[in-house]
Amino acid sequence: MSSTQAQPVFYYDLGSPACYLVAERIGAALRQPAEWEPVLGVQLGVSERELDRELVERLASGDALQPLRWPKVWPPDTRMAMLAATYAKQVGRAVAFSLAAFRQAFAGGRDLGEESTVLIAAAACEMHPTAVLKGIELRSVTRGLERAVERARGGGVSSLPAIAVGDTVFEGRHALRDTVAALGPPS
Repeated sequence: MSSTQAQPVFYYDLGSPACYLVAERIGAALRQPAEWEPVLGVQLGVSERELDRELVERLASGDALQPLRWPKVWPPDTRMAMLAATYAKQVGRAVAFSLAAFRQAFAGGRDLGEESTVLIAAAACEMHPTAVLKGIELRSVTRGLERAVERARGGGVSSLPAIAVGDTVFEGRHALRDTVAALGPPS
């Protein structure tokens, strides 16, 4: 693959620590910006129940991220947060909102199933709380999230994180490394 291939698409769920690790590095690791596509991992058959927390903590430390603070509720119910991420994408704030939400969950230990956590993440990227609350109730936002899951599944995504480049999908813990190897490092 060359750098002139299709724009990479980063499929993620805000409740996934593996997606968080990729989210923190993807911007600097790729030659071109990725499209961020929020999906509900549970609808793809992805579960965070069997998670090696020690491995995730070592990987976060190796990436010089803040020490992980795990939310008390595990796995989190991310539906509201993922609707907010879908709304954020529709208004051009997917990356900012998603990074803020990931950090609330994994650096702050906050529950993404709580409205207050979603609104703190929204405020961090200058999204008005009333607009976010109204946005997550829109049928177009719900349908947008459903279509994203359908596109992911139709494109061959079966685990998260996933990065699709054209017809090729890189998944799991090494998705970013494998994408960089295929596309080449940033110049």
